[in-house]
Amino acid sequence: MPLVDLAPLGARLEVERGASLESALAPYGVEFPCGGAGVCRGCRVRVIEGRIAITPEMQEVFSAAELAAGWRLACCSRVEGPLKLEIAQWETPILSDDSQFAFEPAEGLGIAIDLGTTTLVAQRLDLATGEVLAVETALNPQTEWGADVMSRVQYALAGGAAELTAAIRRTLAHMVKPARLVLLAGNTVMHHLFCGIDVEPLAHAPFQPADHGKRVFTPAELGWDLPTDTSIRFLPCLGSFVGSDILAGILATGIAESAEIAALVDLGTNGEIAMGNCERILCASTAAGPAFEAGRIRKGMRAASGAISHVAARNGSLECRVIGDAPPRGICGSGLVDAAAAGLDLGRILPNGRFANGAREMALVPPVAITQADVRELQLAKGAIAAGLRILADRWGARVEDIRKIHLAGAFGNYVNIESARRIGLLEAEPSCIFPAGNTSLRGVKMALLAPSRRDAWIGGIHVRAEHVPLAADLKFQETFVDCLAFP
Repeated sequence: MPLVDLAPLGARLEVERGASLESALAPYGVEFPCGGAGVCRGCRVRVIEGRIAITPEMQEVFSAAELAAGWRLACCSRVEGPLKLEIAQWETPILSDDSQFAFEPAEGLGIAIDLGTTTLVAQRLDLATGEVLAVETALNPQTEWGADVMSRVQYALAGGAAELTAAIRRTLAHMVKPARLVLLAGNTVMHHLFCGIDVEPLAHAPFQPADHGKRVFTPAELGWDLPTDTSIRFLPCLGSFVGSDILAGILATGIAESAEIAALVDLGTNGEIAMGNCERILCASTAAGPAFEAGRIRKGMRAASGAISHVAARNGSLECRVIGDAPPRGICGSGLVDAAAAGLDLGRILPNGRFANGAREMALVPPVAITQADVRELQLAKGAIAAGLRILADRWGARVEDIRKIHLAGAFGNYVNIESARRIGLLEAEPSCIFPAGNTSLRGVKMALLAPSRRDAWIGGIHVRAEHVPLAADLKFQETFVDCLAFP
């Protein structure tokens, strides 16, 4: 009987030749949302080794590039020989972008890259049609030396800067294909480490980078196997720890053209905030830490199979949802926020963050529980973001509650429960004003890539209007931060 290896679970199973892959995978928690009708992509798998025949149903739901990359529908597949499969439902979700927008037709191909602290996304586009031809995603290899940007800054200062630069350039080299133009965006530390710029000024006050402008490279300088005339450009940062990912996000969300005040909040390991309209934009960064991505949480893990992703208070108890219907192994960021909100509703967590009745932890689903230290990490993260929003709103002469549109960028912002975020005091605006915005960094880079005649004017216009606010130097920040630590 053929063997089927399942990644990343590491399971191996024997399957009768000709058997349905659906029947083989269902016992392992793989879900088939459309009931095996072949229309939803929910059961997609990628063939790493072996072969699965392409069916008409697969041709309907996958692009030619996806089929070429090995993606198949499990519900329409049969096992005809040994296979090694990557199960999409068990992947770490890496947020891409499939938004449609106006563009200027041009010749050749282009690549847009979102260089995130945790994840990397590259999209290859036909500049004549605006069509996305291929998508490549990966985890940032620098996480080996620290989950947050300051850990990597410290590693760089200890002599590891060249190692960090080489690692990210090497990983991206495998993700890019021949193109005329490559545009990248990322936060300031990612910008410096990719470009080979000294991060020492970012290690101490006033945290002003020595060079945060646009950088241009040739393939030879990066060691990339691309045509020699390919231009590789890293978009400029806005100041301190506010990078070109926020510049691209401002472009993607239309804040710079808005008549009303709007905000963009990136809830990643480096919390970045922009607030403004067509006249003025304020931006800041705040050290949220990795709690929103379950970093430094005892049972924290990425949003993969076995992670508790949602928690709700039901009839006096906690009801948990586990990704992939797998045995619970830990909790991801969205689950942590839900758990804290539910704990507050049930009176198990007090407004000061302590557990009620002297408890040392709050059990969710065995063996997963959240500890007092976990709650403290969440308080520090949400307090930093909430304080940053209040300070910028105050500088504007408004309140957070007055902002009519808050765009939540990044993977965590895309999946977090808005009501839970408001319950713990992370966001103070009305739910109707808060919008998950997806990967605004990637979308903004694509918009710049596909608008050659307007690109420099867009980027320059945002740069001129953007004012960086150093929160650490604001006399009100510490007081506001302490006030935001408590739960409402």
